[in-house]
Amino acid sequence: MKYYLDITLLPEADITLGFIWQKVYQQVHIALVDNKVAGNESAIAVSFPSYGEHAFPLGNQLRLLANEEGQLTKLNIAKWLNRFEDYVHIKSIKSVPETVAQVAFVRQQVKGEARIEKDMLSKAQRWAEKSEQPLDVCLLELEKSKPKANNNLPFIWLESQETKQRDVTSSRKFPLFIKKIEVTEQQVGTFNCYGLSTNHNDKEKLASIPQF
Repeated sequence: MKYYLDITLLPEADITLGFIWQKVYQQVHIALVDNKVAGNESAIAVSFPSYGEHAFPLGNQLRLLANEEGQLTKLNIAKWLNRFEDYVHIKSIKSVPETVAQVAFVRQQVKGEARIEKDMLSKAQRWAEKSEQPLDVCLLELEKSKPKANNNLPFIWLESQETKQRDVTSSRKFPLFIKKIEVTEQQVGTFNCYGLSTNHNDKEKLASIPQF
């Protein structure tokens, strides 16, 4: 990624930073879907320069990055954020510094309590059928390795544009959990329409971005 622009979020007394993140990132997602390059891939990536801040885990800045300056110009993110011009400050496109660290941001799937309970019951039922043990015995044994629903990763409430395109009546929001992964050098990969690296099991296949 050779070019970037920064979007600074500007909360007010009655408008929280979390609320602005939700509105701004939703519009960025819509813009990336509208400008996707293949399937559900995006040529533009997002970064969170202040990721991990104590005051607010995503900070107050969203960065868009691209390999070509024209890609950011064509996106015209100001058009997509014009309704929120009082709450954002969009800076001009700049070149990425030559010497920077590399990171990857991915979407982390996090199961809720209800989903965990459902999966545990299904697994226990299959185990009970195979082992011919009572269901409650299998459930008790699986309880030892039961995953926890709580997660400390920062997230943003969003609506999926792909789901909405398939079903116009669907507008259910979901939490997009965002995980930062450190990498040792630049890695080439693909980005989805959330601007995040496609989540590979192999860390070396993640798409990295400059972090500075």
